[in-house]
Amino acid sequence: MEVDCRRKAPRVSHKFRPGTNFLTLLTVAMMGLGACGGGGAEEASGEKNMENEHAFTNRLIHEKSPYLQQHAHNPVEWFPWRSEALEKARTEDKPIFLSIGYSTCHWCHVMEHESFENEAIAAILNQNFVAIKVDREERPDLDGLYMTAVQGMTGRGGWPMSVFLTPDLKPFFAGTYFPPDDRNGNPGFKTLLTNIATAWKENRPALSSQADKVAAFLREQTTPKLSESAQADLKEELLDLAYRNIEGSYDGVLGGFGAAPKFPTPHKVTYLLRYAERTGTERAREMARKTLDAMAAGGIYDHLGGGFHRYSTDARWLAPHFEKMLYDQAGLALAYSAAWLVFDEKQYATVTRGILEYVRRDLTHPEGGFYSAEDADSEGEEGTFYVWSAAEIDEVLGSERGASFRSVYKATDMGNWERKNILHVTELDQDNFDSWIEERKILFDHREKRPRPHRDEKIVVSWNGYMIEAMARAGMALNESAYVDAAIRAATFIESNLWKDGRLLRHYMDGAAEVP
Repeated sequence: MEVDCRRKAPRVSHKFRPGTNFLTLLTVAMMGLGACGGGGAEEASGEKNMENEHAFTNRLIHEKSPYLQQHAHNPVEWFPWRSEALEKARTEDKPIFLSIGYSTCHWCHVMEHESFENEAIAAILNQNFVAIKVDREERPDLDGLYMTAVQGMTGRGGWPMSVFLTPDLKPFFAGTYFPPDDRNGNPGFKTLLTNIATAWKENRPALSSQADKVAAFLREQTTPKLSESAQADLKEELLDLAYRNIEGSYDGVLGGFGAAPKFPTPHKVTYLLRYAERTGTERAREMARKTLDAMAAGGIYDHLGGGFHRYSTDARWLAPHFEKMLYDQAGLALAYSAAWLVFDEKQYATVTRGILEYVRRDLTHPEGGFYSAEDADSEGEEGTFYVWSAAEIDEVLGSERGASFRSVYKATDMGNWERKNILHVTELDQDNFDSWIEERKILFDHREKRPRPHRDEKIVVSWNGYMIEAMARAGMALNESAYVDAAIRAATFIESNLWKDGRLLRHYMDGAAEVP
């Protein structure tokens, strides 16, 4: 089953601070050139390198980002986001192909394998474009700016983000994942590159006009809509409107908001709980409860190892996109610990502990900072680490014990995901947690022997701030000093490694922190 990680998105972005605009953001982006570390272009090109195990080595070999490192041996002559790349585009009068993603992105891996490792496609890119690769987790400013352009042009957003720019950085065509060849009447990436290269040479005015229109759109989107006095005087009517908007997208049958794919959106749950506390609206509490119950019962929750996967590809929370992101764990830990305080029901405390124990065990640096993410893929396939055949469960637990466990966790001979099983339960019930502790531990220990998904060990300061809050608040709610201690250790790590000359740096990787 293919899982599409591209997501529908509103045409209006809210990623920018009031008072910033497109030209300001471009200026900031330009100032950031050269701030990503690494060596110069002359040190590594996209030429064949037969002196080592790799056929190709490009400029990304000198970068610290795990995502950029993943592309360092593509035949594409990638540049990092750096002044030399823009100067090359201006000097040679070539459009820029900007590819933005992150190291645990499944569809980024797919597009790399299909297109960026393809020598024929790489040759078209190298001849006609200046190709720039950006890690969205290193440069959220660039990601936010150009994601707004993608959403405005396509109505969708996601990663890998694929944007074509003029040499002065104005986008004129954009999308997300493109297959290598034409499919279902739509052009593939090879055709797209050829058509854009031809248009750049033969129909430049049309592309320039499109770029100017997109730039105008970005200026409009990044211009404050409210005066400072209006922002300071927001009324309760706005809070009521927000509640009605959430209620309007609520799935009353399956929980959550909107249709598939379903994202957890824990901020909506915590909003509903706060709104119910303030207004006495029982409907808000019901929506929060049903959503929390459905997510934790479904396959989007890791019933063996704790923590939540990125999102559900279906409406009933069964089949997740399997990557695990730090910021999702933080938001969900805050939501479930809040539910524990509101409802005083043990299952919410248990899920909170599951999330935070996963983070402490698998996403924590030895000195206390929190890593970014774990991949969806292992052994070349998505979800392999997490799914089970019925026979494997019976082999590990014994046939009788295995059959009983499978009955509760809905694992069958036919499977529910490519003839394997994503473990889930019918409803969130503390008795399930308490009754199967030993069996889950046995299966967890067996799973730990499998090849693990790739872990992105960047320590992103803003995401760490979110998890520090989650650890501290949950520690207080659950009266668990271990979580408060984890928050303190992470905060100490940030202060020691990411605070320089009176300001915070963006992220820490391999002993270095360089990006403001």
